[in-house]
Amino acid sequence: MTIQRLNAQRPEFKADLLRATDWHAVSDQAHEQAVADIIRDVQLNGDQALVDMTRKFDRWPSFDLNAMVVSADRLDDAVARLAPTDLESLQFAAKRIRMFHERQKGENWSFEDEYGNTLGQRVTPLDRVGVYVPGGKAAYPSSVLMNIIPAVVAGVPEVVMVVPMPDGQANDWVLAAAKIAGATEVYAIGGAQAVAALAYGTETIRPVDKITGPGNAYVASAKRQVFGRVGIDMIAGPSEICVVCDGKTEIDWIVYDLFSQAEHDEDAQSILISSDAAFLDQVEARAFELLPDMARANVIEVSLKNRALFIEVESLDQAAEVVNQIAPEHLELSVEDPRALSEKVRHAGAIFMGRYTAEALGDYCAGPNHVLPTSRSARFFSPLGVYDFQKRSSVIHCNLEGAQAIGRCAEQLAYAEGLQAHALSAAARFGVKS
Repeated sequence: MTIQRLNAQRPEFKADLLRATDWHAVSDQAHEQAVADIIRDVQLNGDQALVDMTRKFDRWPSFDLNAMVVSADRLDDAVARLAPTDLESLQFAAKRIRMFHERQKGENWSFEDEYGNTLGQRVTPLDRVGVYVPGGKAAYPSSVLMNIIPAVVAGVPEVVMVVPMPDGQANDWVLAAAKIAGATEVYAIGGAQAVAALAYGTETIRPVDKITGPGNAYVASAKRQVFGRVGIDMIAGPSEICVVCDGKTEIDWIVYDLFSQAEHDEDAQSILISSDAAFLDQVEARAFELLPDMARANVIEVSLKNRALFIEVESLDQAAEVVNQIAPEHLELSVEDPRALSEKVRHAGAIFMGRYTAEALGDYCAGPNHVLPTSRSARFFSPLGVYDFQKRSSVIHCNLEGAQAIGRCAEQLAYAEGLQAHALSAAARFGVKS
């Protein structure tokens, strides 16, 4: 098995790169319809639909409303059951994530124009948000921290977490993280039905204003279908890493960085860019030497075979151009002068600079959010942050002089658009006969 290679010097490179990095989640009409049916069932049958589907999909025959609501005492018990060192790690990560996100808070501001009118912005938190945490193949306490802490920092008073518990098994790491992060409600449900419950509400779960958090294809489809009823963060595709290396970093470090994304799932994508062709050869050879020792070797192997990409470039300047075409979720700049190279990068979810900055640090405890745009959406999306849990209202306060000064302009533009009532509304305030 070999890893796909591209050369940026070839005329067909851009087309080949777009093909190699393009991702469209499998979503046929039957799948979309299945999710629509689930959402409709929750709308019509509320709690009973959640009970029935959790018994069926999560293999939990005894599931009932008492099991659905995860109490504060249960969260406390999860915290108590963690080993002291494990609890310290969660608390350390939470502290760093909170420290970073505190700096993202939006602020109210205003100014007075030349006519004495006051114009400004008022920032307020959302009232109630829902956080989806995956609970199928693996447990992700880091996702709990990354989604809940920014909402709490933003001032959201009600943060609701939903997490599936297959076979009725709760994960202490996840529940402890919910306690540490500041969740106000936790429910043991998952899948498209959990998204529907958050969006439309049931007898037990009140609806939220926005839903964030990753999930499988059913969850992604459900988020897409309820958007408009509620806000969502983004529709995430498979995880991605792009490493730019000058050939001088320890080869094993680079291999493990590529593996760190490939082990997420078979569709994850690991990309290495270098001007040193011999280095690309060495990394590939070493990857297959180290692969058998990896716990998730089967997943990594499929990911490398189907989606990994090694790209040879002429220079670091060209590497930056390629990065901007890829717009990767995670970007490592493993080069001598990462700051200079980073200035040339316009599109990336998160940038990890220098040889010692492994992307995995950002996944857990560096501080910045690990919920990042995928599938080239870093061209127009940003990482999840406090700003996603706040909204901005414009503030306009006119005095008589100011209303007269800008009202005449509004009157003229309104007539130009054929909107007489607008014109009369603007003119009436200062006694002008239209």
